[in-house]
Amino acid sequence: MFSARKSGRWHNRDMSEHVTARRPTVVAVWLVFAGIVGWWAAFSLTMERFHQLQNPGQAASCDFSVLVQCSTNLQSSQGAVFGFPNPIIGLAAWVAPVVVGMALLAGARFARWFWALFWLGFAFALTFVIWLIAQSLFVLATLCPWCMVTWSVVIPSFFVVTLHVLREGVIPSVRVREVADRLFVWVPLMTIVAFAVVAVLAQVRLNVLAQF
Repeated sequence: MFSARKSGRWHNRDMSEHVTARRPTVVAVWLVFAGIVGWWAAFSLTMERFHQLQNPGQAASCDFSVLVQCSTNLQSSQGAVFGFPNPIIGLAAWVAPVVVGMALLAGARFARWFWALFWLGFAFALTFVIWLIAQSLFVLATLCPWCMVTWSVVIPSFFVVTLHVLREGVIPSVRVREVADRLFVWVPLMTIVAFAVVAVLAQVRLNVLAQF
C-alpha cells in the first residue's frame, strides 16, 4: 500500500515536471519579441505626444486619415487616464516581459507567486486594452496605428502568459497543467479569433472598408 501511494506521488510529480518543462523557449522568445514591439509602439506614441506639445496644431506622423490617426487619441482624456500620457505606462511595463523572457532563455525558474504577479500584470494590460479599444471604436471613432500595434501584442501575450502560468502550477493540479499544455498550441487560433472580433466591431461601428 505504501509503495503504491509513493509510486502514485512520484508519477504525479513526474507528469507535473514533464508538463511544466515543455516549450519554455517558445514562451521566452515570444515575451522578448512582444516586449520589444510593445515598447517600440509606446516609445513612438510618446515621441508623437512630445511633438504635439512642441508643435501645437501640427499633425502627427501617424495621422493618415480622419479614421486612422494618433492625434485624437493622444489628445483625448482617454489618452491620459492616470494624469499622464498612457504610452509612458508602456515604456515602463514592456521592459518586464523582455527581462523575464531573457531570464527564461538563460534557464531561470520562477516561483508560483512570481508567475501569479506576472499574470496579474497582463490581466491588467488586457483589461486596459479592451477599455481603450471600446473608447477608440465607440467614443473617439478612430483607429490609432501605434495603439493597434500595442493591442496586437497584448492580446496574444495574455493568452501565452495565462496558459504558461497554469503549466507552472499556480493552480496546483496536474490536470490543470495538462489541459493548459494542450491548449497552448491553440494560442494562434485564439489570437486570430480575438483580432476578428475587434475587426468586426470596427467595421460595424466605423465602416472601415468604406474608407479605402
